[in-house]
Amino acid sequence: MFKFYDQAKIYVKGGDGGAGAVAFRREKYVPEGGPSGGDGGRGGNIIFMGDEGLRTLVDFRYQRHYKGNRGEHGQAKNCSGRSGEDIVLRIPVGTVVLDDGTGETIADITEHGQRVVVAAGGRGGRGNARFMSNTNKAPTLAENGAPGAENWLRLELKLLADVGLVGFPNVGKSTIISQVSAARPKIADYHFTTLIPNLGVVELEDGQSFVIADIPGLIEGAHSGAGLGHEFLRHTERTRLLLHVLDISGSEERDPFEDLRIIEEEIRLYSPELALRPVIIVANKMDIPSAEGHLQRLKEAVGDRHEIFPVSAATGEGLKALMYRIAQLLPDTPEIINLPVDHLVTKAQSDKRFEIFKEDDLFMVVGKEIEKHVKMTFFEREASVYRFQNILKAMGIDEALRVQGIKEGDKVEIAGVRFDWV
Repeated sequence: MFKFYDQAKIYVKGGDGGAGAVAFRREKYVPEGGPSGGDGGRGGNIIFMGDEGLRTLVDFRYQRHYKGNRGEHGQAKNCSGRSGEDIVLRIPVGTVVLDDGTGETIADITEHGQRVVVAAGGRGGRGNARFMSNTNKAPTLAENGAPGAENWLRLELKLLADVGLVGFPNVGKSTIISQVSAARPKIADYHFTTLIPNLGVVELEDGQSFVIADIPGLIEGAHSGAGLGHEFLRHTERTRLLLHVLDISGSEERDPFEDLRIIEEEIRLYSPELALRPVIIVANKMDIPSAEGHLQRLKEAVGDRHEIFPVSAATGEGLKALMYRIAQLLPDTPEIINLPVDHLVTKAQSDKRFEIFKEDDLFMVVGKEIEKHVKMTFFEREASVYRFQNILKAMGIDEALRVQGIKEGDKVEIAGVRFDWV
């Protein structure tokens, strides 16, 4: 059975870069050959690519971890390692990619074939040939590959539909979409029959077509998450035109005008920008005798604010005229692609290159830059250790530790690696 998933949380990590090599030329007739260690290859990226053929994030429910391929190590004779192959993950068009920790919007996939790197591979480490200088003709220094970027991501699918059917449960939205398109949603005479959005393509006789979404019914308080809450409202954000479907017969002791007021208020509270979208009111269930009186009352209350189309989804009456009116309006209705500004989060960037925390005789140094240097250093090579010590001095970490009162024999920890202070 097909399942619709519109949210997922996944872990991505770019491939680590390959290590640089330490090698020297050993060729006949070439005395004192210089360094010839090649660079490591770049790690593979994790890339998202929009695919208009996908309608759900179900694949990410079964596999949550994605790790890029490592770059190959450098080799002698100045041979660089091969870069790791990128991993391309196809996701539905309409997916927003968020940093799960900060809520920051990383990418908004709105086009078929759109590609976004969500976890970059680490650069390859430099081989010893790159460290030769006038003062050091035979360096034994090389770098390990840089680690790939890693993060937990939250994926949210927001349907890209031209028209959204909104309204309370059991007002006939699913019946309407089944009448005007090839979509076949579940239809029954009880509340919340539709628990997932349904998409249908409406094709008119003159060749025009548009995408219509039957979105799960809302209840009062949906803007704050009540009922299906945001599960419903998220999918209205990108619809260009909203159809407010009302049960104009007043069955189940409902008041169509009060229902309209609640729908408009819920949308306004969720997103003021969404409340400005063009609206058509669809007065459904006109085949029921009590409908005519309610329709006249609704027309008096709404006035010229919105167009009202009386229809009967059960018999099909009025639906053709409604579909042609929608086709008339859509060319002049702008597409809604970019997220509202208040959905974006700006992540504050710290101006500190590192921070030092002390626990007894343990000094912990934290900072992306120095942690990256630790991971790229071969501590089993004396030349690499000497270079790392110079990095500590150049960044001011050496002096900062002295100010903090570090003494001979104290421990220093950076990126999980511990050192004795001497």
